[in-house]
Amino acid sequence: MAANNRRMSGKKGAQVGSGGQRRKGLEGKGPTPPAEMRKKHKKNRIANAKAKQAARRPATLKGRGGKGTSEMVVGRNSVVEALREGVPASTLYVQQFIDNDERVREALQLAGERGGIHLMEAPRPELDRMTNGLNHQGLVLQVPPYEYAHPEDLAAAAYDQGEDPLIVALDGVTDPRNLGAVVRSVSAFGGHGVVVPERRAAGMTAGAWKTSAGAAARTPVARATNLTRALEGYKKAGVVVVGLAADGEHTVGDLEALGGPVVIVVGSEGKGLSRLVGETCDYRVRIPMPGGTESLNAGVAAGVVLYEAARRRA
Repeated sequence: MAANNRRMSGKKGAQVGSGGQRRKGLEGKGPTPPAEMRKKHKKNRIANAKAKQAARRPATLKGRGGKGTSEMVVGRNSVVEALREGVPASTLYVQQFIDNDERVREALQLAGERGGIHLMEAPRPELDRMTNGLNHQGLVLQVPPYEYAHPEDLAAAAYDQGEDPLIVALDGVTDPRNLGAVVRSVSAFGGHGVVVPERRAAGMTAGAWKTSAGAAARTPVARATNLTRALEGYKKAGVVVVGLAADGEHTVGDLEALGGPVVIVVGSEGKGLSRLVGETCDYRVRIPMPGGTESLNAGVAAGVVLYEAARRRA
């Protein structure tokens, strides 16, 4: 009998609790998923490949001119000055257990009064990491990326206002303070914006914002992938391109074209206009300097020509 029991126990039969599993096996699995979601299907492999490519691509920029990169302003004096001048900021980082001196109190007060600036307390090692070991003195201000306009937008905005475009383009200007000074001059003389190249040129950093003395909030800055093509686009739109050059064929005071739609191109203090940009200009003008100074920096030179343009339009 025992042997018989052993033979019976070895037989395959229904296991305890298998009824539910069998019922599930009889149930339908629902509608067939689309091919893109079925593993090992050709369309699924294609969809996965596209997703990986999209993940590797940079994020799409909101503005047609694109955005700059975020920036950190470090040090107590620098942070306070940036807040005083209205430099855009998203977060003020304050070191834990910081010595609460007058500059720290002013930074906190300015950030609180402006509103929209997050106050974050962080340990010193974290601030050291964020600033790559710079002497931050316990205060770090994060400046969000600047959103650039597109060169075409500057002329379009002027025409929409019933005005002739007055724009300054910078060729090879790498000092952000010069860019800020030009933005300030354009704003002062009723201009419609500034164009800078995307590469090898100054951008709208905290330094440029400070030098503009608040004008950057009112005057758009556009970024061109290729400055020569941007200038050619202006010419097709009926805007005259005037380049500043020490050996220009015309003087600023004699050029009647400054009274109409115009883009004033200013080169770097050392090299001036690049060859292609110079060839693209309709006119090349010089600023008479009886004092014998060889050249003016971009901010001063732009201001002189903008004044003449504004005088002719008055």
